[in-house]
Amino acid sequence: MTAAAPPPSEPIPVWPDGKAADALRTIGEVGEALGLRQHVLRYWEDQFPMLKPLKRSGGRRYYRPEDIALVRRIDQLVHREGYTLRGARSVLESEGRNGKAAQPAILPAPDPAPTPAAIATERPPASERALRLLRMRARLIDALEG
Repeated sequence: MTAAAPPPSEPIPVWPDGKAADALRTIGEVGEALGLRQHVLRYWEDQFPMLKPLKRSGGRRYYRPEDIALVRRIDQLVHREGYTLRGARSVLESEGRNGKAAQPAILPAPDPAPTPAAIATERPPASERALRLLRMRARLIDALEG
């Protein structure tokens, strides 16, 4: 993927850490910003051959903006759209063959990952979630049998 420079009238977005959006980022910075653990990012490097961050002495990884865009796309496919890793890899490969860029290379600063306390307050009680799941299950059974 080749990064296209933004038009001169549009400023390059800055991440909360003060670095420019096109700066190299460590695996820890990328993981924290996107809410992913470092071992997941390393595993995705094995599973997605197109994800190749720069590796410097000592094996330290540095993610370029296009690597971060690809990680975001993988995260979207796997965690939000429900693809398996194999399915996500197929989607990305077909997007690459069709010349479609997965995401723009320079992205706005990501929202910080939610804290466990915030997740707990946003989540409905377990009994309510269970009731919603049972209703979904009933609708799915009706749809399959109907």
